[in-house]
Amino acid sequence: MHLYRTHTCGELRKSDDGRTARVSGWVYRKRDHGSLLFIDLRDHYGVTQVVVRPDRSFFEEAQKLKPESVITVTGRVEPRTPDTVNSSLATGEIEVVADTLVVESVADTLPLQVAGEEDGPEDLRLRYRFLDLRRERMHKNVLMRSRLVADLRRRMTAHGFAEFQTPILTCSSPEGARDYLVPSRVHPGKFYALPQAPQLFKQLLMISGFDRYFQIAPCFRDEDARADRSPGEFYQLDIEMSFVTQDDVFAVVEDVISGVFGDFSDWTCDKPPFRRLAWREAMEKYGSDKPDLRNPIVMCDVTDIFRGSEFKAFAAAVDGGATVRAIPVTGVGVADKPRSFYDKLVEFAKEAGGKGLAYLVWQGDSVKGPIAKYIDQARMASIVERCAARAGDAVFFVCDKPKDASRISGDIRTKLGRDLELLEPNTYRFCWVVDFPMYEFDEEERRVVFSHNPFSMPQGGMSALTGKDPLDVLAYQYDIVCNGVELSSGAIRNHSPEIMLKAFEIAGYTREEVEEKFSFLLNAFRLGAPPHGGIAPGVDRMVMLLAQESNIREIIAFPMNQRAQDLMMGAPSAVSERQLRELHIRLNLPKEKAATTLVAPKV
Repeated sequence: MHLYRTHTCGELRKSDDGRTARVSGWVYRKRDHGSLLFIDLRDHYGVTQVVVRPDRSFFEEAQKLKPESVITVTGRVEPRTPDTVNSSLATGEIEVVADTLVVESVADTLPLQVAGEEDGPEDLRLRYRFLDLRRERMHKNVLMRSRLVADLRRRMTAHGFAEFQTPILTCSSPEGARDYLVPSRVHPGKFYALPQAPQLFKQLLMISGFDRYFQIAPCFRDEDARADRSPGEFYQLDIEMSFVTQDDVFAVVEDVISGVFGDFSDWTCDKPPFRRLAWREAMEKYGSDKPDLRNPIVMCDVTDIFRGSEFKAFAAAVDGGATVRAIPVTGVGVADKPRSFYDKLVEFAKEAGGKGLAYLVWQGDSVKGPIAKYIDQARMASIVERCAARAGDAVFFVCDKPKDASRISGDIRTKLGRDLELLEPNTYRFCWVVDFPMYEFDEEERRVVFSHNPFSMPQGGMSALTGKDPLDVLAYQYDIVCNGVELSSGAIRNHSPEIMLKAFEIAGYTREEVEEKFSFLLNAFRLGAPPHGGIAPGVDRMVMLLAQESNIREIIAFPMNQRAQDLMMGAPSAVSERQLRELHIRLNLPKEKAATTLVAPKV
């Protein structure tokens, strides 16, 4: 018989009745009935109930066992009585009556409870992450991530993609987020950078003649944490394809993602082809370039209705270039809400950066609200028609600069959808946001700048760059969005040196600057580059959505906290003077340095 187990704790069934089995695992729960001691023994695979009888020599030792001690039990498999069957366990029809019990490891008093669903303080959970990961929910999340990565690899290979690994130590990027820098010992004063993404390497692979590339790629960015973004590092399904159009990229990604979401969840999931929204349409209707399509509220532009109206606050703002967005809430009886409901929304709009929030409420045959008296009959009829307003409905209005109006109204739409419980339940809604503007006007710098990815191919190529107002030029850039979460941005790349130089010229870069910063890429383009494009959906965000978690740290085995600290390992940490000397580094710390020293727990 094996030293530790003949079966896992999730394996034994009623058909094993009478068999002698050996199982090993952690003491999950104990129930001492005096005449009998019941131990729920847990391992990676499941839970098995062990029964210890009082005539056994190890009975008192078993009684004293603390939770999470590790034991090995050998005994006879017996069926449970009908009234004690646990239908929630795969092993719930049997129990193991212990003949021997060996204590492999004694656990001290736990700093964090493993049994139960209650979360402890986050700092404590991260400091004892190895303990936190024993909890059923966390264990399932990390396992799901593993299975999802394996499934992604299988699906990409089936589509004819080859997996390549790109360098981790590379050069610092002149664009994008902050780099993590790595000092070079053999090249004093010079630094490597950890890759923010394999973007340039995957483009170079296409130029090298590899047609379809993918990688479960680690990416490193010195960014602040958010609920959907882990500080430091993350993983993405990095994809690049040669001789493709935007539609070719969409076809592969839709098939892979719809398959993954369909296999890993029983929620309703959109099937290909996914809905496509032009960027301007997304901003006008949803106030966001990552719209949550589970929310039925669709906004509209009513700037023309308020132009020249008696509502002077809006009319004057419109004359000054402002936009008015209407947020209709229809068919849910919102008109019956108390005044406090509307007052709280006004305060929310102010907290979001707005000057306030106007609204109209249709109650029976009358229209009420703070601005109702300023709206004449013809304008009111136009609002009713455009917003499809009826008795019981309300329409909210945001007036501001176009960019701010979109952001503020989008935030209000999201709040209304959640507060009124309008979101379509148990559903994944996907969409592509396409036709991003290539450029935007920077109010602070008073010049035209790149709106998003400067390396995207402009729609219309060189003729668009030379013949159009830069603010009217669109890019072959696209985002894939699920339930209001951006899974990834992608683009058809600009593979022409001359188009690239012209695109940067419009954004204020000289030819010499571009040649200096991106010489390796331009030189590669000049030696024969295929049209190519790609995308990189975030693995962590996919798992977060599928696990129905609101924070990305819940699906990463060993995440950092919001301050980019690893509380378990004590990183970042100080290093020795000898190490600094070897790297030719002298510290110049700020005078008011926070006295924060991370110490790994004693284990």
